Amino acid sequence: MLKIKSMGITLGVSVSLLLTGCGDEEGNQDSVNTTGENANLGEQLDYTITGIEPGAGITELSHNTLEGYGNLEGWELLESSTAGMLGVLDGAIKNEEPIIITGWTPHWMFSAYDLKFLEDPKGTLGGSENINTIARKGLEEDMPNAYKILDRFYWEPEDMETVMYDAQEGSFEEAAQNWIEENPEKVKEWTEGIEKVEGKEIELVSTPWDTERASGTVMKAILEQQGFTVTLTPVDPAIMFEAIANGEGDASVAPWLPTTHKSFYEKHAEDIVDLGENLKGTQTGFVVPAYMEIDSIEDLQPKQ
Repeated sequence: MLKIKSMGITLGVSVSLLLTGCGDEEGNQDSVNTTGENANLGEQLDYTITGIEPGAGITELSHNTLEGYGNLEGWELLESSTAGMLGVLDGAIKNEEPIIITGWTPHWMFSAYDLKFLEDPKGTLGGSENINTIARKGLEEDMPNAYKILDRFYWEPEDMETVMYDAQEGSFEEAAQNWIEENPEKVKEWTEGIEKVEGKEIELVSTPWDTERASGTVMKAILEQQGFTVTLTPVDPAIMFEAIANGEGDASVAPWLPTTHKSFYEKHAEDIVDLGENLKGTQTGFVVPAYMEIDSIEDLQPKQ
């Protein structure tokens, strides 16, 4: 059993910055079209981006982005929590106030709001990524049935987003079970020909954000259907990699690569088994509402 404290985050992970804002009361949506007006946007925001947890990969990438773009000189990242960030985002949109947050997709926010990615010419936020499955060394020999299921596990961003979105109206356990029942052929691809076990214990280590809560809860339910007793432990990404490398945890379906969790992966690469991608096509970058007439990170202006 992984002897670490789980993090109790309720909402939201991977890697982008969301910019939301509205025009004035006359309906002017062109308030960020010129240099002066972009500078005014920075003033309205106090040149502050609302972020999430300090240990998140997106937080490190966000700091790199602020350092990497000369036009973002004077901007700061306010580290917060995912739940707090989403609450501020929702309030800003309801009040038609501008806001910049750290965000990512797949995420239910993209189903709730009409958003678009800004161009990231320097690539500091990573671009398109994958989510991988990793396991501790020796898991294949100790639990070959679980290892095979983990190795076969692969789904699409739309699958993950469906679970995340449905969980907003209930629990991740309910959403995961509903998805499993509605996708028997895909589940069959992961489990066909694999014998069930009786109560074999396995620990999945994950991160506390909605993307990983979706994948982790689905995998937990699949393994339980195969007779395993499963513990799903959400922790900081650095601890997740360390736990798999040290053998305190058995596997994870949560690492974002090659950029978001790059530093953690490189630190422990020799002590883990990488089973490859379980999801392709995650998107990273600055994001704006579709109605915003701003197309690139470089359109933002430095603090005067």
